[in-house]
Amino acid sequence: MSPSMRVAEVRTPGGAFEIVERELPRPGPGQVRIAVEACGICGSDAHFVDGNFPGVSFPLVTGHEVAGRIDALGEGVTGWAAGDRVAVGWFGGNCGHCRSCRAGDFITCASLQVPGWAYPGGFAEAMVAPATALARIPDGLSATEAAPLGCAGVTVFNALRHTAARPGDLVAVLGLGGLGHLGVQYAAAFGFDTVAIARGADKEELALRLGARHYIDSTATTVADALRDLGGAKVVLATAASADAMSRTVDGLAPRGELVVIGASSDPLTVTPLQLIMGARTIHGHPSGTARDVEETMAFTARSEVRPMVETAPLEEADAAFRRMRSGAARFRMVLTTGT
Repeated sequence: MSPSMRVAEVRTPGGAFEIVERELPRPGPGQVRIAVEACGICGSDAHFVDGNFPGVSFPLVTGHEVAGRIDALGEGVTGWAAGDRVAVGWFGGNCGHCRSCRAGDFITCASLQVPGWAYPGGFAEAMVAPATALARIPDGLSATEAAPLGCAGVTVFNALRHTAARPGDLVAVLGLGGLGHLGVQYAAAFGFDTVAIARGADKEELALRLGARHYIDSTATTVADALRDLGGAKVVLATAASADAMSRTVDGLAPRGELVVIGASSDPLTVTPLQLIMGARTIHGHPSGTARDVEETMAFTARSEVRPMVETAPLEEADAAFRRMRSGAARFRMVLTTGT
C-alpha cells in the first residue's frame, strides 16, 4: 500500500463526511493493520457522528463493521499472517483487567474498544486494530457479506442462540429492517417456528421469503392477541427501535417467555410487574458479541442460506450512503467498499 490512505471523516459533531488523505498507520505491539475491503454503516454510527457517546473525538473516522485483509503485523502478534481475511465488529478489543474481563465476559468490558469510538474505524482504506479483535472470514462469504455480520449479524445470532428457545418453539422477530431481516433468517435456520412482526401488509411477502411461517401486521391487529392465537411466543426478539412496539408484545409471550431487546431506544418500556409475575416472563437486553462470536456467526452463515441484504457504495460516497442509512431507505444494510 502507499504511505497514505483515504478516509471518510467527520470534522464536527453532526457534520458531513469528507474524503481526506491521512498517513498510513503502523500497527503497534499486539496490533495488525487491515486493508479494508468493505465496511458496513450501522445505526450506531449516527450516535458517534452526533457526538452522543462520551469520549468521541473529532475529526472522526467511524465504522465498526469491517472486512478486509491483514497487510501488516505488529510486534508479538501470533496466529495471524499477512493476507488473512479478517473482520472486526463492535467488539474491537477489551481491557483484560476489569471485573467483566476477569470473569471472561469480554463484551461487557468496562472499557470496551469499539472501532470508530476508541480508535479510527473502517470508513477508510486501512485501519489498525488489536489482534484480539480479529475474526476469520470463511471462504463462503464475500467482504460485503461479511462486514454487516460484525455488528448486526452477531447481535441477532447471539441473542437468539442464548435464549431458552429450542427448534420448533414459536419465536417472533419484531421489526424487518437492518437487524430484523437477519433475525428472521437466523430464527428460521435455527428451526424455530418463526413469526415476523412489522408494519403494513406489504412486508408479508418479504417476511415469508426470508423464512417466516407467520406474519403479523402490527397496523391491522393487536400483536399480543395474534401471538397468543399462535400459542404464545417463547421468545420475542425486539429489533425495531420502538419501546412502544416492544411493550405491546409482552402479553403475547408464553409462560416463561422472553422479550430480548436489541433495538436501541432511549424511551422507557411500559410494562407492569403483574405482566411479568403472572406468566413468569422476563425482559433482558443483549449486547453484540466478541471476536469469537463474530467468527462463529460468519461460519454458521457461510454454511446456511442466511445472507445480509446489502446496498453498496464506494468510500467516496460515504456521506450520501450514511444519510441513506439514516433515512431508513436502505434495504437493508449499507456497505462502503474501497475497490481493494
